[in-house]
Amino acid sequence: MAQITVSLRMDEHLKAQADRFCDEVGMSMSTAITMFFKRLTKDQRFPFEIAADSDPFYSGANYRHIMEGIRSYEAGEPGIVKTMEELEAMANE
Repeated sequence: MAQITVSLRMDEHLKAQADRFCDEVGMSMSTAITMFFKRLTKDQRFPFEIAADSDPFYSGANYRHIMEGIRSYEAGEPGIVKTMEELEAMANE
């Protein structure tokens, strides 16, 4: 099978870390990248989980809280009341 050259750009520090890891396990970075693409094409998916947005503001739990607050507001119910300690605990979750 014919070989081609693939060129890519990455952070210098990331490349150094990847080089060290590949060296520790006895393979070249070229072999590691080839292994990645073989797995990608064989399984037709990335060999690791990918999340579009890891920001907790957009989490399902936060969305449900926001929607509950809107429902309460529209129903004329008193707003959700939290102490400062409760808010700080939520921020640290």
